[in-house]
Amino acid sequence: MINTSFLDKIAQVLIENHSDKLSNTIVVLPNKRAKIFLIEALKKQVDGNILSPEIISIEDFIQDIAGIRTVDPIELLFEFYDVYLSVTEKTNQQSFELFANWAKTLLQDFNEIDRYLLDPSYVLSYLKDIEDIKKWGVEVENKTQLLENYIDFWKLLPNYYQTLYAHLLKKGIGYQGLIYREAVGNLEHFSKSITDKNYVFAGFNALNASEEKIIQHLIAADQAKIYWDADQTFLNDPYHDAGLFVRRFKKGWKEYKSNPFEWIVDDFSQTKNIQVIGTPKTIGQAKIAGGIVESIINENPNATLDKVAIVLGEENLLVPLLYSLPSTVGALNITMGYPSKNNPAQILIAKLFKMHTNALARNAKNYVLYYKDVLDILTHPLVEPYAQTSSLVNVINKNNYTFITHHKLMELNVNPTDLFLLLFQKWENGSIAVLQTVSKLLLTIKENLSNDSEEEKITKAFVFSIFKVINKLINYYSQHEHIDKIETLYAIYKQVIDLAEVSFEGEPLNGLQIMGVLESRVLDFDTVIVTSMNEGKFPAGKSQNSFIPYDVKRELGLPTFKEKDAIYTYHFYHLLQRAKNIYLLYNTESEGLDAGEKSRFITQLEVEKQAKHTLTHEIYNAVLPETAYVPMVIEKSESVMMRLKEIADVGFSPSALTSYIRNPIQFYFQKILRIREVEEVEENIALNTLGTIIHETLKSLYDSFVGRFISESDIQNCFKQIDDEVLKQFKLVYKEGEIKKGRNLLAFEVAKRNVSNFLKVELESIKAGDAIKILALEETFQRTLNHPTLPFPVLIKGNVDRIEERNGVIRIIDYKTGKVEKSSVMLKTWKGLTEEIKNDKIIQVLAYAYMYETEAKSKPIEAGIISFKNLKSGFLPFNFKEEKEGNVIINEEVMTNYLEQIVLLLNEILDVSIPFEEKV
Repeated sequence: MINTSFLDKIAQVLIENHSDKLSNTIVVLPNKRAKIFLIEALKKQVDGNILSPEIISIEDFIQDIAGIRTVDPIELLFEFYDVYLSVTEKTNQQSFELFANWAKTLLQDFNEIDRYLLDPSYVLSYLKDIEDIKKWGVEVENKTQLLENYIDFWKLLPNYYQTLYAHLLKKGIGYQGLIYREAVGNLEHFSKSITDKNYVFAGFNALNASEEKIIQHLIAADQAKIYWDADQTFLNDPYHDAGLFVRRFKKGWKEYKSNPFEWIVDDFSQTKNIQVIGTPKTIGQAKIAGGIVESIINENPNATLDKVAIVLGEENLLVPLLYSLPSTVGALNITMGYPSKNNPAQILIAKLFKMHTNALARNAKNYVLYYKDVLDILTHPLVEPYAQTSSLVNVINKNNYTFITHHKLMELNVNPTDLFLLLFQKWENGSIAVLQTVSKLLLTIKENLSNDSEEEKITKAFVFSIFKVINKLINYYSQHEHIDKIETLYAIYKQVIDLAEVSFEGEPLNGLQIMGVLESRVLDFDTVIVTSMNEGKFPAGKSQNSFIPYDVKRELGLPTFKEKDAIYTYHFYHLLQRAKNIYLLYNTESEGLDAGEKSRFITQLEVEKQAKHTLTHEIYNAVLPETAYVPMVIEKSESVMMRLKEIADVGFSPSALTSYIRNPIQFYFQKILRIREVEEVEENIALNTLGTIIHETLKSLYDSFVGRFISESDIQNCFKQIDDEVLKQFKLVYKEGEIKKGRNLLAFEVAKRNVSNFLKVELESIKAGDAIKILALEETFQRTLNHPTLPFPVLIKGNVDRIEERNGVIRIIDYKTGKVEKSSVMLKTWKGLTEEIKNDKIIQVLAYAYMYETEAKSKPIEAGIISFKNLKSGFLPFNFKEEKEGNVIINEEVMTNYLEQIVLLLNEILDVSIPFEEKV
């Protein structure tokens, strides 16, 4: 019988011992999933047609005895809220969202109290007494109202319990514990009503007090048999947690005083190949699991994978795993819950709530939407491919819409899709209207998805799970209309969404089985791959989500984390019990959200290694390249050379030359490939935008002075126009961006201050006797550079901020909004001018001088920078050699030396044999 699956053995017993009354036999299993596998096992045992026994889960069986329907957890929360309001004084009543925070924990405690048949009044009064003792030290006169309310809460617990219990019974519904308690109460009557029935309980491990009482009663009345799946390795070891419960039952049940304990098997000690594999992070485990499946397929291409199971210790691993499985897998069966917090449909709805609740809070009348909230929704993977809003996204980015009214958004999207209209329909008509809109939205998303790929089928399952929750909320809200604030709805949604898990449909008997730990109960596989074998994941760790303290639980016989660990231990060892090949994967990282030390189960397997077990331990790390990064090298192709010739004809700007010096690859991307930066909303004004605004303001203020000398009164007039002109330029450059608040208001003031300070310096110069004539503002100049070493003439072209004639000298000025020191425009030697980026400002101002030289008509030229963050230094001229005082007049010698260096740089850029090589 070794390695015969447990369900095969059950099927054999049913055929041998119950064949004459099979239709009156009811098989009770720990979960619904095992039913289809038991039917399949029965098929193997018979040749002809037979009537199958009824096969039900323990929950359905208990419901049958009690005659009460299980209440949905979301519905239960609403029902409890009604009860809470009915027994709590109006002044002490909490909103639903505050109530739900503690009600979910309290309901779990009610559930445990009932499942273990404890006296609720005793337990809940006990909790009140504990809280009273904690507060004994507080003098009566020091007791605050908050403290009084806290004590009153504990006093009310028995009342909450009794009122809720009666309320649910009246409706014929109940949570699991209530149904169990009622089932025990109805046991005598039920037992008498099933004289012709025969029950077989199979594959159980941990039983609560109610289940123990019911099963023992039916066994004593000769109406039931129970078959355990207990391995002697665990049963005979008094300290092994995998046998904790069955040891208790074997020792404590009357049945086993005179009858044998069935079944004790010896499967775990048989030959097994166990591979323990550690790898960094979650993704690594998914990749390794996919690789193991691929190697199984490659070893035997014709074999099916229905005896291979991947058990996920952490549900979050499901999606990475699906992407990691080889395409040759074929049939796949997923039977596990997937947490709602990672569900893409839930993430979309959460973003929708955020956008609309923020809009209502910001300005309910104008319904002002924040651009990030809008873009978050428009770029969501369930929306972007179907909403046809790429042009709208571009308009928002281009025009710097930080806040957009609902009306404006509708104006911007000329032909909206149904999906877009549902996403941005105003939330003005109460909670039910909002939920109905969301329900329609989810249906629209579902219709957009096809069934062409596994990925889209899974996405549909995600959408459907949230759709069900929304429809439940519509149903509950229609019965509780007093809860009608949108903010409250969002809080309720966040509470109930935790209770929504995704269910996947699949073909249970074919292909690879992917499941959670609980779904593996009763089932046996030849190959088992278990992931997330880390403490806190597998086993799950000590989560004390209860109002009942640990010592009280121990005293009353309620399960503590010790028992919960034992349940996990049994499930883990049962997975291994009949498997031949076992792969245990864990995360080697000790820090981070998904980290934790290696599971104690792995250590236990190593310490208690069986003689026939082969156990290997490996660490898989990502293959790291010998060099961290290889700089990019782009050879100059024929088309690249054609583009360079095109740039030479149109014009090399000084900034293009300095961009090549900074990084040839940057030059390649920007100038050769013409790749521009992605346009995004500039929520806070960037430095380059601020620079543009200052440049444009000065141009506008000085435009009327071009071609003439400026006077003191001209500058005085400019002072009066600063505010209006800066505001005008802000609106032109920053478009629809918000400039009246926060950092942008500061930037606005900085721009005004910079312009004002510049004008003050200008005014002082005129007062000191400088004759300043404006020759050009923000004007483009160009000049062709011919040189025998260049392969073709190169046009040098650029935009000069300001050219003036000051006291008979031509002065070429480049404005810089950042801080520039005198040393930045001082050159010690011409050699290497174009090799270092620190010389970029010199290269720039001398290029302007070269371009303007012919226009200067032999007048002396000086070129330099005015730095707005260093205005006290005034004009910073290009200077050659530190020891030379005064401004350098750009004469023929300077220009010859400069051009010699520029030609060297251009020759490098235009040389077909020199590739573009990245600087790192």
